[in-house]
Amino acid sequence: MGCLMYYKDDSDQLGIEEFFLPFGGKLKKDNRWVKAAEIMPWSYIEEVYLRSMNQEIGRVAFPARIAYGAIYVKQQEHLTDEETVTAIAENPYIQYFLGLKEFRDEPLFDASMMVHFRKRFPFEELAKINEYICTGKRPEEEQKDDDDSNDPPSGASHEEKQSQAGKPNKNTSRKKRKRQKQNRGKLLMDATVAPADIKYPTDIDLLNKSREHLETAIDILWDKLPHKGHKLPYSAKKARKAYLALAKCKKWTKAKCRKAISEQLRYIKLATAQLKKYEAQVPEHEKLYPYWLKDRLDVIPKVYAQQKEMHENGTHKCEDRIVSLQQPHVRPINRGKRPNPTEFGQKLHLSVVDGFTYLEKTSWNSFNEGKELIDVAEDYRRKFGCYPEAILADRIYQTRENRTFCKAHDIRLSGPPLGRRKADSTDEKIQGQLYRDSCERNAVEGRNGNAKRRWGLDLIMSKLDETAKTEAALSIIAMNVAHRLALWLLRFFAFNRFVLVFQ
Repeated sequence: MGCLMYYKDDSDQLGIEEFFLPFGGKLKKDNRWVKAAEIMPWSYIEEVYLRSMNQEIGRVAFPARIAYGAIYVKQQEHLTDEETVTAIAENPYIQYFLGLKEFRDEPLFDASMMVHFRKRFPFEELAKINEYICTGKRPEEEQKDDDDSNDPPSGASHEEKQSQAGKPNKNTSRKKRKRQKQNRGKLLMDATVAPADIKYPTDIDLLNKSREHLETAIDILWDKLPHKGHKLPYSAKKARKAYLALAKCKKWTKAKCRKAISEQLRYIKLATAQLKKYEAQVPEHEKLYPYWLKDRLDVIPKVYAQQKEMHENGTHKCEDRIVSLQQPHVRPINRGKRPNPTEFGQKLHLSVVDGFTYLEKTSWNSFNEGKELIDVAEDYRRKFGCYPEAILADRIYQTRENRTFCKAHDIRLSGPPLGRRKADSTDEKIQGQLYRDSCERNAVEGRNGNAKRRWGLDLIMSKLDETAKTEAALSIIAMNVAHRLALWLLRFFAFNRFVLVFQ
């Protein structure tokens, strides 16, 4: 994947006593960055980093610990790329977390390197790192342990898996079979949306920006051509005035919108034809465009085709609708929740086990999270060696297929049973269980809200497809590390209290 050369550093973790501070003093053992450095699986992170490196050609790359540590610090402290570089240069604890041996007061790298660091850690690999942090085991080790059991192949159908479920393996001990059959733990799951950093889209704004970018490209080529005739086949001032006639209007009627969109579509068609004419006369026109303008010019034809289709059909829906020229991968996701029924970002499917959050799936397109229950339950079995005792989820997960799967594997799925309610003591027990399940399921809602309020999941600032997914995954990792540190503090204070009582 890259053109960088990498030299692996085989040195062990530097002790805090060995970290050199030019102004004197020593680092504290109970500092959060020192504890976070002990939690991170640095050897596995370096393996992930090495997969994107070329060991033979290119300049020497930054160490994996600096690359991963920098993007983690950004998400942990909720900083910009520029602020992250400054924070690293000012904080010796962060430099220790990044694996440095002594304090450096100058920036380690330019802020633009943060984009490349995020590209080196794709979403799939960060999900494995997050699993490593939560469970303390390598994903490969868990898969190897799981392969020893008598499981159907991964390509088998759901019916084959159900038919083979529960069949003992002759090579497996009776004690291990008994342990595998016992369901343990509770699995909580829910879906949320991580909004992207885009302006709230409207059709007229999208078309106006497309026209302005086309005019910018025409201005660039106009200086390279002999000036004959008019630069544009229409008046740019009139086109701008036609846009402002609707943009500044207090009340947007359907007739006004259709008229404004029709005019902008006509201007874009004329500007596109004029730009193609000029590009035919300038052989190396692509070298004259800035990189951001090249991306916009690639997206504009798709936007024009979609808007024209919707305008002619009188609808507001189309397949893979583009809502941002800067981030064409962003899609509208209709959630139907107040105050924002429609959100623009990536949809995340999350699961919570023992307070730790796992990122199961992410997509820019909307998907039915109810269909992911079986895959998440099977992934739970891979991680912990058994199915969960109960799955706590909302109504969208309570389909007949999911109920059949849970019944076959002795999993209690939250929600009322099918059929009429019975007015007896059994119904009271069911209602009581439903209430307890709803209370426990609030944990996943709380984790979603915590990730958005504290860890930056409410607004993803990265612009690229892969880096935006990386940033969302890092938010989940930072939240899980904070949870593990909180558990460590609880055990620490509980132990001290126990010692004081028996002294």
